[in-house]
Amino acid sequence: MNILILGSGGREHSLAWACAQNPKCDRLIVAPGNAGMAGLAECAEIDILDGGRVAEFVEAEAVDFVIIGPEAPLAAGVADRLRAAGVLVFGPSAAAARLEASKAFTKEICDASGAPTAAYGHFTDRDAALAYVEEQGAPLVVKADGLAAGKGVILCATVEEARAAVDEMFGGAFGDAGAEVVIEEFMEGEEASFFILCDGTDICAIGTAQDHKRVGEGDTGPNTGGMGAYSPAPVMTDAVTERALDEIVRPTVAEMARRGTPYQGVLYAGLMIKDGAPRLVEYNVRFGDPECQVLMLRLGAQALDLMQACAEGKLAEVAPNWGNDHAMTVVLAAQGYPGAYAKGSVIGGLDDLPDDSWQTCFHAGTKVAGGATVAAGGRVLNCTARGHTLEEARDRAYAMVDAIDWPEGFARRDIGWRAINRDG
Repeated sequence: MNILILGSGGREHSLAWACAQNPKCDRLIVAPGNAGMAGLAECAEIDILDGGRVAEFVEAEAVDFVIIGPEAPLAAGVADRLRAAGVLVFGPSAAAARLEASKAFTKEICDASGAPTAAYGHFTDRDAALAYVEEQGAPLVVKADGLAAGKGVILCATVEEARAAVDEMFGGAFGDAGAEVVIEEFMEGEEASFFILCDGTDICAIGTAQDHKRVGEGDTGPNTGGMGAYSPAPVMTDAVTERALDEIVRPTVAEMARRGTPYQGVLYAGLMIKDGAPRLVEYNVRFGDPECQVLMLRLGAQALDLMQACAEGKLAEVAPNWGNDHAMTVVLAAQGYPGAYAKGSVIGGLDDLPDDSWQTCFHAGTKVAGGATVAAGGRVLNCTARGHTLEEARDRAYAMVDAIDWPEGFARRDIGWRAINRDG
């Protein structure tokens, strides 16, 4: 099987790594890929937002299966264009991808399906949004309605912070994504990420994780795309998982099908759990980043089989085979992230890192320049490891962090603290 993966980050590197473990993978191409992926796949420079160009490439290279990593090409309808050309593709249609592309649309689906979520207001006018803030009081969560690369969510402890967030959104800080704004009640509890494959009819839960969105230790500071993650999430007990499926996921999938936009791909439900009751924070229509990294390390070669079954409408025939293990990934980011940061600094020590089924370093934002691997993004590397316990996975991941020579980078040193403190 010839496989094409669209994307260039740590999520896509981990997807490529898992596919490469499977003997049915004959040829692996990533577009555009990065310096790390170049070691296990061919890298192709194509515009992944241009469905027609991707379809031409697929035909020319005899690609059998396309896996779409990021949300932007999904929202742009690349999966639709490929399906129209008869290509087997993993990823939802543009209509179904609105579950991530529009937070207001997700709220509409929750209202229609009865899925529990935060109370909210949806606004296209700054003054109306500010009036809602005054009426509701704090704390509140202010969200850009559209895609904002994981950064369009501001947690506001005071009315003043909420006013400033509204001004920031409507002032263009998040571009078109902030032209519409959703303001939600602040939900208390413990957050978790829940991943479910959907083939339009059947669903298959494929794992849980928790990530650390805040840049600072102790979960402080501004939100980022994610500074680390671990799997499984202890808060997602069997009982909580079943409630999430019964009360949130199945009603959502049924409502999408009822509207004539069946969901096909991975559905990422961000949940808030309090007293054993899950509520939906948001949906994403692709694997989380960096949650995908820990899931792929735990799933290994079977990840390709599961994604293929999902794309072929055969989820009822498969189920994940989980080991009794844990995984953790620690993000190394460029100094200054999530604010302004410099690119181009040289990263040393990568060739000496372990690379096996227990531990590996996924590249998120790297490129090769002058024969060296250099930083090319905000989140740059994902040191990822498995262990029989979370502590063992943590120790392996941080041993890799410490072996990397990159003074211009930083990592949080407390990834997994909530779960480890729970156990200890």
